[in-house]
Amino acid sequence: MALLLRLLPLVLALALDPATTLAGPAKSPYQLVLQHSRLRGRQHGPNVCAVQKLIGTNKKYFTNCKQWYQRKICGKSTVISYECCPGYEKVPGEKGCPAALPLSNLYETLGVVGSTTTQLYTDRTEKLRPEMEGPGSFTIFAPSNDAWASLPAEVLDSLVSNVNIELLNALRYHMVNRRVLTDELKHGLALTSMYQNSDIQIHHYPNGIVTVNCARLLKADHHATNGVVHLIDKVISTTTNNIQQIIEIEDTFETLRAAVAASGLNTLLEGDGQYTLLAPTNEAFKKIPAETLNRILGDPEALRDLLKNHILKSAMCAEAIVSGLSLETLQGTTLEVGCSGDMLTINGKPIISNKDVLATNGVIHFIEELLIPDSAKTLFELAAESDVSTAIDLFKQAGLSSHLSGNEPLTLLAPLNSVFKDGTPRVDARMKNLLLNHMVKDPLASKYLYHGQTLDTLGGKKLRVFVYRNSLCIENSCIAAHDKRGRYGTLFTMDRMLTPPMGTVMDVLKGDNRFSMLVAAIQTAGLTETLNRDGVYTVFAPTDEAFQAMPPAERNKLLGNAKELANILKYHIGDEILVSGGVGALVRLKSLQGDKLEISSKNNVVCVNKEPVAEADIMATNGVVYAISSVLQPPANRPQERGDELADSALEIFRQAAAFSRAAQSSVKLAPVYQRLLERMKH
Repeated sequence: MALLLRLLPLVLALALDPATTLAGPAKSPYQLVLQHSRLRGRQHGPNVCAVQKLIGTNKKYFTNCKQWYQRKICGKSTVISYECCPGYEKVPGEKGCPAALPLSNLYETLGVVGSTTTQLYTDRTEKLRPEMEGPGSFTIFAPSNDAWASLPAEVLDSLVSNVNIELLNALRYHMVNRRVLTDELKHGLALTSMYQNSDIQIHHYPNGIVTVNCARLLKADHHATNGVVHLIDKVISTTTNNIQQIIEIEDTFETLRAAVAASGLNTLLEGDGQYTLLAPTNEAFKKIPAETLNRILGDPEALRDLLKNHILKSAMCAEAIVSGLSLETLQGTTLEVGCSGDMLTINGKPIISNKDVLATNGVIHFIEELLIPDSAKTLFELAAESDVSTAIDLFKQAGLSSHLSGNEPLTLLAPLNSVFKDGTPRVDARMKNLLLNHMVKDPLASKYLYHGQTLDTLGGKKLRVFVYRNSLCIENSCIAAHDKRGRYGTLFTMDRMLTPPMGTVMDVLKGDNRFSMLVAAIQTAGLTETLNRDGVYTVFAPTDEAFQAMPPAERNKLLGNAKELANILKYHIGDEILVSGGVGALVRLKSLQGDKLEISSKNNVVCVNKEPVAEADIMATNGVVYAISSVLQPPANRPQERGDELADSALEIFRQAAAFSRAAQSSVKLAPVYQRLLERMKH
């Protein structure tokens, strides 16, 4: 509620602002951010904008709503300052910035917006100042004073040593021979400059940041009598090479150059478009094992996937990153691009060594680590990045490594490390066979699995798929994380070791000496055939101890009445397969007897009718068996519940109390009634 009250003035201001009406033109992201800054500064007077300034720097940003509350840019703290919005100035003695800046020519406007160094260098040329002061309509992207000061000394020397050629050409490259306002600065726009008609690359991002050849637009739309001035944070230079040409001339891209040629992606990188190439250097390729690198370089499909995972679908300059962004690659994967201070990060790692190398068809950032997508990895490589290292060690010990490192199409069902917290099993022939049944023929995707589907394993077993409301299980084991699709195989991370079915329900019960009395009871009740045939059953199987815990007379009566025994046993059999991973908080399962069983799970303990099971998920070809320590009673056969008994006791006590009260009122001897009441209360 407090947050809503704080936002209410802003919402009302937006609603009442004529610029936000549906009838007006849609505002650009830059204009929306500027509008938000203006609204945040409104309390300080007209035409005041709230600006976020990075502490310890001169960097300032118009603020959007998210940044306003976070008060951070690239993880660094900011302070809020209030200054005149672009195009306005203060008047002594008045609040805010009520006056519009005086309109003058381009040359004079440069001084007004804080680009006096650009004025100075314009003066040094013989031709440019008269042009800026004369008639016409121009746009100049004027570097700030700090931008000129940050130029390398050798670059600045080369410009000022030949002012009428080098310096003049550099300044003309910052100019366009017409008026261009921010509403025209669309993402991917190429403007023709006044230097040899060379293109200037414009990018306009959803967060309101606009870049000009990757220089950030600081203040925009300063009108002049003969054009408009936009202040930018860098001195920009011409670019004539496309991405592919830059790869070919950079020594640090020798391995990348060979990889691009082998993949056939050179056509894409030299064509039209606006891409971001996260270009791995030679050192980045050296950091991965030679065996892995040679495998990928020798596999055209894996190589294309690798390289496309380094290409973003749009141009992304470093100045546009002020917080974390999820950006899609040509491979279809998502990379988390962020920043920490002046460093760009990829998936949280500061691996970019050189940023914003501009090309005619995008921008290049040099990276020092390969971004290998899952689709280029073997199952071993996929597992190395997952929490299944213990299981992988078991596969290695069993001599099954070739299945996971080669080109065999399969799906690996790998249990989590936590499954083995009590110890790692010994690898023998039985364990090897079990591990073979954790490898399913053909690479699968969990989103295409369906209930009742059967999967063939390398161990010769058929595994069943069970789909529940909140879980997807294969036999007794459920998928614990999103599957990873590799070059040839898929990795499913599972929540336990899988136990393939070893016979029918009757086979399972007969093979376990805990259930000898239950087997005899099933035979007496005539249910043997039912539990031997094909079907889908969940059997809650009372152990011998459960039968022996019954009162002898009750047990003998039950076992001697085939009809009643069949009714009781059918209540122990659900009419579908429910493994423990599919239980959730509470599931009501219909029994063959007709009444419903209540199965619940809490803290990894499964209960049936609120009684904990002794062992869960004993898999059979026609169902699943749970060992239980008591014989379940259908609702119609259950003795009165303890709750009912307490209710009756309470009612009787109230009756006794009422009798006591009446006796007191009639002055009758109270001892007998009082004594009975005390006796009842003791219980």
